[in-house]
Amino acid sequence: MSKFDKAFLESGYNKLSKKTLEFLKEKSTSYRYSFQEIRQLLDMAIDFHMWNEGGFEEFWEDLDKKSSFEKIKKIWLSKKNSPRNYLLSVNNYEPNRVSQISLEQSSLGLGWCPVASTKTRCCNLLTLDAVQSCGYDCSYCAVQSFYHEGKVVFDKNFSKNLKKIKLDSNKIYHIGTGQSSDSLMWGNKEGILDALFDFAKANPNVILELKTKSDNVSYMLENDIPPNVISTWSLNPQIVIDNEEHKTVNLAKRIKAAKKIADKGRLVGFHFHPMVLHEGWKENYLNIASTLLDEFNPKSVAMISFGALTFTKNVVRKLRRRALKSKILQMPLEGIGGKFSYTLEQKEEMFGF
Repeated sequence: MSKFDKAFLESGYNKLSKKTLEFLKEKSTSYRYSFQEIRQLLDMAIDFHMWNEGGFEEFWEDLDKKSSFEKIKKIWLSKKNSPRNYLLSVNNYEPNRVSQISLEQSSLGLGWCPVASTKTRCCNLLTLDAVQSCGYDCSYCAVQSFYHEGKVVFDKNFSKNLKKIKLDSNKIYHIGTGQSSDSLMWGNKEGILDALFDFAKANPNVILELKTKSDNVSYMLENDIPPNVISTWSLNPQIVIDNEEHKTVNLAKRIKAAKKIADKGRLVGFHFHPMVLHEGWKENYLNIASTLLDEFNPKSVAMISFGALTFTKNVVRKLRRRALKSKILQMPLEGIGGKFSYTLEQKEEMFGF
């Protein structure tokens, strides 16, 4: 097997066109690129494909071995570091099929937020796996790297397992169910919300956060919401939702759902997370902020958070293998704490604004 064939097999980039693969193989062979150089070329080729920036071969120049490689990498870096232009995006989203299964689990997952590390400032959020995996299909989501793709698992013993959790009554806990799946899209399937509301009532020292991108609040409206339950919505401009947050409800419906909970006299919250840099981002995020200021009394809003796109190596690899037409990896990907995100300067600009 040639170096190119080995690198291609290892990458798993099966969505590259036959024309591009033949071109890459020919150049890799004629220029005698190393295995690592071939891997980089494959990464660049799949990125061009995902970003809808054209075929890899369109940007290639036949120079000497080093110059050709450096030239294509320079073009790739230029596009990678340019603001996303979603108006040029062709969204040919291919739905990710999911199946729902219910199992009797012996225990449930309760642990620290996966973003926590020695290099990040932690908010001490504990994550509770009420459901394993998500029915939405956001292009940037890390959930796809935690579980078997395509299977959403419900615990038939969730209520029983929840009652086994031992907490210190002298401590305040912030526990969220929105890391392993969307907190509200499933409603009360398998008695999830019944169990969570009972848990909140039994543990008044717990701040229980239900984070969502849905408008499925019927259960919340039909039942008494414990005062220590906070419903929060992840918000992004509609152009980002259209291109990157597949199957989720639109921005207007999310805000309308939050308003219903606030009008019921219960606390809500909002997450500008992940903020996604794109052409027109300031105006688009400002419009959301202005809507929140107009629609909500500050006394009903418990929290507003800001966060940036953050990936592990494994998630980046999975995104490239799936190769959705997405511009989500069109960013610098600076390493920090074993993860990749925007540069510190970009984060300061986003959050400062």
